[in-house]
Amino acid sequence: MPDALKVGVAGLGTVGAATVKLLAEHAPLLALRCDRPIRVVAVAARDRARGRGIDLKPYRWFDDPVALARDPGVDAVVEVIGGADGPARATCRAAIEAGKHLVTANKALLAKEGTAIARLAEAKGVRLGFEAAVAGGIPIIKALREGLAANRIARVFGILNGTCNYILTTMRTTGREFADVLADAQKLGYAEADPSFDIDGVDAAHKLSVLASLAFGTEIDFAAMHVEGIRHVSATDFAFADELGFRIKLLGIAERIGHAGGEGERPRIAQRVHPCLVAADSPIAAVDGVFNGVVVEGDYVGTQMFEGRGAGGGPTASAVVADLIDMARGVAVPAFAIPAAKLVKAEPVAIDRRVGAYYVRLMVMDKPGVIADVTAALRDEQVSLEAMIQRARAPGEAVPVVMVMHETGEAGMMRAMARIAKLGTVAEPPRVIRIERL
Repeated sequence: MPDALKVGVAGLGTVGAATVKLLAEHAPLLALRCDRPIRVVAVAARDRARGRGIDLKPYRWFDDPVALARDPGVDAVVEVIGGADGPARATCRAAIEAGKHLVTANKALLAKEGTAIARLAEAKGVRLGFEAAVAGGIPIIKALREGLAANRIARVFGILNGTCNYILTTMRTTGREFADVLADAQKLGYAEADPSFDIDGVDAAHKLSVLASLAFGTEIDFAAMHVEGIRHVSATDFAFADELGFRIKLLGIAERIGHAGGEGERPRIAQRVHPCLVAADSPIAAVDGVFNGVVVEGDYVGTQMFEGRGAGGGPTASAVVADLIDMARGVAVPAFAIPAAKLVKAEPVAIDRRVGAYYVRLMVMDKPGVIADVTAALRDEQVSLEAMIQRARAPGEAVPVVMVMHETGEAGMMRAMARIAKLGTVAEPPRVIRIERL
């Protein structure tokens, strides 16, 4: 049997510890499947005294992950430190420069400089794996890079953040407000003490930027991403959405706009993360709790959906080890499906070019003429009203009014909302959620 693939694990948090545990527990199975062992030989973390539920005595310990990355006794480095800068970035670059294969779960780093890292890896003749960076245990990277490689991808979208999906699911099923459910999510460990990256959509946007590069053969362009979070979604919105036959989900959507063009032409790509209303009977609406779901639309394969746990030690470690297995087997597939040197710059399509339907909730004073003022603003921007719901009456007080718009342009829609927000009879800014026909 060939020599073992010797692995160094940088970072011993939830994912790092689970990776070490998986490789130890499944060592005979992995050796059989790879025709060579995969063996952890070194680990790096800041705190040696912290309990991790695994025996670390067999492994060389490094306080400095960069030193681990340069160790001549390591063939492949697993970076699960996290963060777009600092030790994680230094470790990844040091590993590649030292001629080591690299497996990373670091979506923030990939969103920032994934194209450059892939080019460096190719120049050094080492392999880069990042299955664990997107959607946890769902093998969506391998699916896009290999299983669907024969297809021209038109769109990839999905639920990419389990924290947000848990919060939105709980709000819908319990009728509780956002802040209350967020506090519970933090107590349960589903949300960080500072949940901003999750609830403001940044984490999902990092992941989407990686998927878009894989799907369309483009350089990662996180700066072109439109990002909105879920802070403004209320229990009232869920009640109206249910009445209208919708579910509310935070989706990441990347799509090719217009003709695909010929070889060498810059594709026009829209990338956006924001709350969406989706039909209650659509497959993506059924993805609840902490689960993730990703949908890929290919020209020959049609629509494919992938669902599973998007985070957690076990699922993410499974994805990390999947990349190590490929390295042990000698599988050499370009990290972004095509050679990194051939990734092209996309032409970004801004959110204001979107055309679609919209849900709008207003809190307006219950006075004569209010609706006329609102509809005048819509009329002037050529926004057509499909339906309106007003249930409560409270003369002189603010009451909710919900409107559903026919398909219209984003730019005109936002101009209308800005004008409506200035009306003296509108008690708070309009709450707008895009309706996606997926």
